[in-house]
Amino acid sequence: MVEEIGKSSDLVVLAVRRLAKETGITEAQAAELVSFLGPHNWPSLLREARILKKS
Repeated sequence: MVEEIGKSSDLVVLAVRRLAKETGITEAQAAELVSFLGPHNWPSLLREARILKKS
C-alpha cells in the first residue's frame, strides 16, 4: 500500500513537470490542473494548459 502511494505521488510530480515543460505554464498552474483532472487525463491536461497559456 505504501508503495502505491509513492508511485501515485511520483506520477503526479512527473505529470506536473511534463505539462509545465511542454506547454510553458508554471509548475503551480500545472499542479492545479493535475489536481483537478488527474495525471492520467493527458489530452485534457494539454488542452486546458494551452487555453491557460493563451489567457
